[in-house]
Amino acid sequence: MADRAAPVRLYCFAHAGAGVSAFRGWARPLGPSVETVPVLLPGRESRRREPRLTDRTALVADLLERVRPEPDQMYVLYGHSLGAMVAHTLTQALRERGLPLPALLAVGACPPPDQASDLSDNHTVDATLTDRLRTMGAVPDGAVPGDYWHRALLPVLRDDLRLAHALRVAARRTAALDGRVPVPLLAVSGNRDPLAPPSVVDGWRRWNAGPVVTRTVAGDHFFVRDDALPRLLGRAIRVVRRLAA
Repeated sequence: MADRAAPVRLYCFAHAGAGVSAFRGWARPLGPSVETVPVLLPGRESRRREPRLTDRTALVADLLERVRPEPDQMYVLYGHSLGAMVAHTLTQALRERGLPLPALLAVGACPPPDQASDLSDNHTVDATLTDRLRTMGAVPDGAVPGDYWHRALLPVLRDDLRLAHALRVAARRTAALDGRVPVPLLAVSGNRDPLAPPSVVDGWRRWNAGPVVTRTVAGDHFFVRDDALPRLLGRAIRVVRRLAA
């Protein structure tokens, strides 16, 4: 029998261009019953020398090597923006292989795959992409073409958005084969997010075969940096844990 005193493992996936720093400091607002495990994709931080991933097949192969809960370990996935598509793709891949599914799939700041995404849909056009990133506060003040941000960080963002686009296309292709995942889903939006407002995030209901809850927190697209999100996730995880018990 599973040890119900063991912490629930929360695997976290960051937004485009980010590493794992967004999830530092989550321990306190999540609560002691949750263990945070940020998952770092190739091409950044300690994996910066590895080729960045831009397609579903390579992503799934990498994730299945890194997300390996212990037997009877209750675990949850949370993905923010690009990370939401990563978490959703991983859940689909686990289902396809008959592997244990997460107790909860949580997605934030991301339109569902069947709706337009201003960023990933324009990942190949530098001028349009940079303008959109600037309006969202993702471009540093004073950044100009040729500087460090454009040379070192914009290529990571562009490849991450290529990945997001590929995952969205792949998800739509599997929809005809019932690509909905049969796990509880929590879809979170920021009340000032121009990319994925609450009305758009609500569309995740169409992509899930289990119970769905939508919540809105204060913040723009990067509400992952505030305490409201981990507090919300902590409460949701405790509810799921009680129901499983």
